[in-house]
Amino acid sequence: MVQINWTPQSISDLKAIKDYIATDSFKYAKLQVIKLRLRPRILREHIYAGKIIGELGKENYRELIEGNYRIIYKIVSNTRIDILTIHHTVRDLNKRKL
Repeated sequence: MVQINWTPQSISDLKAIKDYIATDSFKYAKLQVIKLRLRPRILREHIYAGKIIGELGKENYRELIEGNYRIIYKIVSNTRIDILTIHHTVRDLNKRKL
């Protein structure tokens, strides 16, 4: 089974998403974060489940989509995946440092 490592950046992204949505609804902010935290579980059994990120074109950098968010991850090894960032789909990924 693969270890999923949430980087400090991805944890910060989750907090920012929760804080932003909570200005309208704490309930939906919490639900969105739960969905984002659960989505990468598929990677425990299928590390290549996400698609290759078009902007990067590297085999080991991939993404899962959850609602309006891109969960960007890096396959470090066959036993470890790093969740790098959670990125809103309307924002330009090229402006983020990965």
